Amino acid sequence: MLFGVDDGAKTIEDSVAMVRMAAEHGTTDIVATPHASPTYSFDPEVNRDRLAQIEEAAGGALRLHTGCDFHLSFDNIQDALEHPTKYTIDHKNYLMVEFSDLLVFHNTGEIFDRLLNAGMIPVITHPERNPLLRQRIEKITEWVAAGTRLQVTAQSLTGRFGKRAEAFSKTLLDANLVHVIASDGHDVVHRPPVMDEAFAWLSEHYSAATAELLCRKNPGAALSGEKMVAPEAAPKPSKSGWLRFFR
Repeated sequence: MLFGVDDGAKTIEDSVAMVRMAAEHGTTDIVATPHASPTYSFDPEVNRDRLAQIEEAAGGALRLHTGCDFHLSFDNIQDALEHPTKYTIDHKNYLMVEFSDLLVFHNTGEIFDRLLNAGMIPVITHPERNPLLRQRIEKITEWVAAGTRLQVTAQSLTGRFGKRAEAFSKTLLDANLVHVIASDGHDVVHRPPVMDEAFAWLSEHYSAATAELLCRKNPGAALSGEKMVAPEAAPKPSKSGWLRFFR
């Protein structure tokens, strides 16, 4: 969403187009999540300035919030432990964590425990798109049981990221491991910031309550810093719903 800081929007015009597209599809709030990674530096002051420029140019089409796509690295982890609200959503307690496609640390559970003890709640982003995490559902289950939350990309549900990501998304949903569905928007063409299609998909194949929980209530809790509702509270899909899907 923030222009010129990573692999997302390149210009302020791109950012404004994304804001307006999201608003047209029913989104009310967007968290801008520039990367903190070996490839992209994370500068809160620059991020705040660009967010303010986008808000002014977009004319209040929706509400924008600060955040980060936080990569697990030694330097990042140490900095986050020293500055617990630097990388979190709206500088509260939810920390969006992105895994490398090449490595999952053997002590990831311990790292999450340290972040949790420092007041941050890790939210693993798009595990369904990570080939290593797709092989570690037992570990994901352990991390969620210990307090970590899980976010799946909206377009993964509808096949945009391939059959494996689509299938693992359903595996995670069926295991009650998903807390949030998010757009992970990068542009208005290939990775658009739209949520209505995924909301409708969840309503049809699971339930309206599930769509409400994962697309509105829990994301709202991330913004306010309140506790997310446990996914176990979401109703199970009906057999007839799955038959309609596979038909």
